[in-house]
Amino acid sequence: MADHQPLLFCFGLGYSALAAARLLQAQGWRVAGTSRQADKVEAFIARDIDAQVFSPSQPLARPDVIDQADAILSSIAPDEDGDAVIRHHGAQLAKARGWLGYLSTTGVYGDAGGAWVDETARRRSTSARGQARILAEDQWHDLGAEIFRLAGIYGPGRNQLVSLREGTAKRLVKPGQVFSRIHVDDIGRIIAGAIAHPNRGAIYNVADDEPAPPQTVISYAAYMLGMMPPPEEDFETARHRLSPMAQSFYADNKRIDNRKVKKALGLSLLYPTYRQGLSACLAMEKSGA
Repeated sequence: MADHQPLLFCFGLGYSALAAARLLQAQGWRVAGTSRQADKVEAFIARDIDAQVFSPSQPLARPDVIDQADAILSSIAPDEDGDAVIRHHGAQLAKARGWLGYLSTTGVYGDAGGAWVDETARRRSTSARGQARILAEDQWHDLGAEIFRLAGIYGPGRNQLVSLREGTAKRLVKPGQVFSRIHVDDIGRIIAGAIAHPNRGAIYNVADDEPAPPQTVISYAAYMLGMMPPPEEDFETARHRLSPMAQSFYADNKRIDNRKVKKALGLSLLYPTYRQGLSACLAMEKSGA
């Protein structure tokens, strides 16, 4: 009998889920998953990923993959009606034999006044988006899923080097404000590590070692590119020009403690600060990778 080839199924083959999928494919896993768009489904199939359409209004056409999967990861954000995956396939997921994981956000913690926040902290978010995330976390946790609370995600194609070149970067200064970040490659390694060392119902913060003011990161990226950074702007003065989502980011100020996930999975980060992460992004650009 041939050796079993394990299967990862991703609800939402997005930026973070694909980082884990690529790692597991390299380890011999098969990968399947979903996209909202039929053209993206076709593109995934061309890359040897068995994809199908899924959206809040369209459940899986081939839901038997849930029963076949050795690991199931959801990166789909809840909508105004709740978590669409749970809504359509919760009963089947409750009987699934494989590992379950859910990608959430550190936004569930709300504002901590700049203090360090670990996984035992109360989820204080009062925004509609944050409350929806908290409910989705609880629904997945009830199924035994491991919950990954992701800090601000960056990596190839999505970073301050790109926004500087595009002319969209801003150096907004709000005294005392810091954000935590995580490189997408480290997200992939953490998810792959959790699948290899399952701990049903575990909750992990996924962030790097050094929270930093956003204007500091922009200045460093500009230095790397040999560019003048954009001028500093007072946040309160610029607030009226920001989108509601951007304003909501600045409403929360916290430092994310990542010690639990590193200890539990026995790993160190490839990019422990934004400096190493941005350097890797620039090196990848220069190599043409």
